[in-house]
Amino acid sequence: MSGERILIIEDEARIAQFVERGLIYEGYRVNVARDGQSGLQIARDNPPDLVILDWMLPGLDGLEVCKRLRAASDVPIVMLTAKDDVKDRVVGLDAGADDYLVKPFSIDELMARVRAQFRRVTPTSRPEVLRFADLTLDTGTHRAHRGERAIDLTAKEYELLELFMRNPRQVLTRDVIFDRVWGYDFGGESNIIEVYVRYLRQKTEQDGESRLIHTVRGVGYVLREE
Repeated sequence: MSGERILIIEDEARIAQFVERGLIYEGYRVNVARDGQSGLQIARDNPPDLVILDWMLPGLDGLEVCKRLRAASDVPIVMLTAKDDVKDRVVGLDAGADDYLVKPFSIDELMARVRAQFRRVTPTSRPEVLRFADLTLDTGTHRAHRGERAIDLTAKEYELLELFMRNPRQVLTRDVIFDRVWGYDFGGESNIIEVYVRYLRQKTEQDGESRLIHTVRGVGYVLREE
């Protein structure tokens, strides 16, 4: 049995009960909130290991709840929504969500995404400092530096950067990145990799610093010096 605590914030009773039953069956401990304010209160009183968050909530919507959760912690957040446009996905990810699942969805897919989130936050090896050019990444503290400048990373940004830094100068295809970072088939039409590469570039290319993460058109990405 897993034992991790998961908070569901979902106002539709049928969906909340459907997800709750699936999670309990898998061995997770579950709390349920039917609105954003209640969800935030539960998260403060009983910090969850993961949050499943609906976008369209009464009162305080899911985007605002996501931002407040993210400001307080790095807890993994899986957002549920009926919005399936690419720009909506980007908005959700920009708000701090780690994953995005469009309704209607299968419980098997949701469980796979939950497991993938927990795999990423579970330490698997002895901490070390990875180095490439003037970029360093401490696998123990999850802190990065470009020269002397500290770089704050979200959990997902860290996972992607670690993958690049463990495979310098190697072209990583989208399929490889999906498998290593997301841990399941996210879907060929998703632009989630592009979104997170953009986040990393914004954080590692400040004040005229040279680009280290390069696009290999039609293939994927590579960490190399210009």
